Amino acid sequence: MFDVIIAGGGPTGVMLAGELRLHDVHALVLEKEAEPTGYVRALGLHVRSIEVLDQRGLLERFLALGRQYPLGGFFAGIDKPSPDRLDTAHPYVLGIPQTITERLLAEHATELGAEIRRGCELVGLSQDEDGVSVELAEGTQLRSRYLVGCDGGRSTVRRLLGVGFPGEPSRVETLLGEVEVAVEPETLAAVVAEVRKTQKRFGATPFGEGVYRVVVPAEGVAEDRSVPPTLEEFTQQLRAFAGTDFGVHSPRWLSRFGDATRLVERYRSGRVLLAGDAAHVHPPTGGQGLGLGIQDAVNLGWKLAAEVGGWAPEGLLDSYHTERHPVAADVLDNTRAQMELLSPEPGPRAVRRLLSELMDFEEVNRYLIEKITAIGVRYDFGEGHELLGRRLRDVGLKRGRLYERMHGGRGLLLDQTGRLSVAGWADRVDHVVEFSEELDVPAVLLRPDGHVAWVGDDQQELLSQLPRWFGAPVS
Repeated sequence: MFDVIIAGGGPTGVMLAGELRLHDVHALVLEKEAEPTGYVRALGLHVRSIEVLDQRGLLERFLALGRQYPLGGFFAGIDKPSPDRLDTAHPYVLGIPQTITERLLAEHATELGAEIRRGCELVGLSQDEDGVSVELAEGTQLRSRYLVGCDGGRSTVRRLLGVGFPGEPSRVETLLGEVEVAVEPETLAAVVAEVRKTQKRFGATPFGEGVYRVVVPAEGVAEDRSVPPTLEEFTQQLRAFAGTDFGVHSPRWLSRFGDATRLVERYRSGRVLLAGDAAHVHPPTGGQGLGLGIQDAVNLGWKLAAEVGGWAPEGLLDSYHTERHPVAADVLDNTRAQMELLSPEPGPRAVRRLLSELMDFEEVNRYLIEKITAIGVRYDFGEGHELLGRRLRDVGLKRGRLYERMHGGRGLLLDQTGRLSVAGWADRVDHVVEFSEELDVPAVLLRPDGHVAWVGDDQQELLSQLPRWFGAPVS
């Protein structure tokens, strides 16, 4: 019997497997595809996901294979510079294909001892008071204490659970592909710039060696978006919008995506939970989807591990839904807004011009950047210090950095007083007595996901908060 079975071996699933293994949870990942896909769904990672990788000691692997870009221009493609002094040690976007992100996270999970089985499709599930039984397409039956569906927007786990997935179906569709072109880069760039004056959903990004990632609006909405467009359909739409198909040929892959926007009614149903696109789907505008799933995994991992380990306080696992559902709802809303701003219609274009003017005010620009990058997320932990519920940026210590002390995925008390204690929770919380010139509070208690659970210098106050997040003390 496994502790946790994870359906879906994409970035969310393998990130979750790694988080669980940090706590010695026996985790199995089931991925229905026999081989990793070559389809690049996402092209990069925003600030909060970069911070998460840094907290787990993975960032150097990603930096070696990615490229850093400025943060501006991500809200509906409105080109504004990044605000000064953004509250992060990583004020950039990391350009890295999702295929590489998935591979690196899978390597990390397997290094920690997670098992990943490819070519294994989940087709059935049932649960009782003690666990979950799953059935695979080839007839195998498996048993686990918990099941997490990380199996994408068409989630089988969500369908079998019968959990509601309200929202709006796609109204518009976009074709996407990696193709070679037969025109000079200067010619292509000039045509794209002209078309984008009125059609913001059109574009072409060079990948090198004559290969481009091309996006173009589709003629309508396909009945089945899992069926890729033909090259003929792709070239036809290019000619319709640009007056030329650029001589595109030799596609590496072609795909289509819509603007469907849906959010699952609940993230947990008994011993089955949902994460990533299985819990929420939205247009890719702003590039938030991959990070949203990774952050789901980091929020859920330690809580599920606490439940498996027997030390979870009452309500901790349910807080996964309480905290992440509103975050996803906010992402859905801002992607809805961005899709409206990408419309070629006169009304949305007028609103876009007005918002562009407003973004010249630094606080407006900062607010939208913090929303897109997820560093503005604040969980509701009740009244208290302004840091309470927020993630804490990496800060320098006398010896090293804060995030270097978080690789094990445990709680952390950063104590600048030297007078506090986590006795009774030392198996779950690291006590770091250090000084930081960048932190003007006496002490902070961080959850394993990096969010601030307490701020202060009073031992009795600390003792009132430790059980809330880390369970009963061990004598």
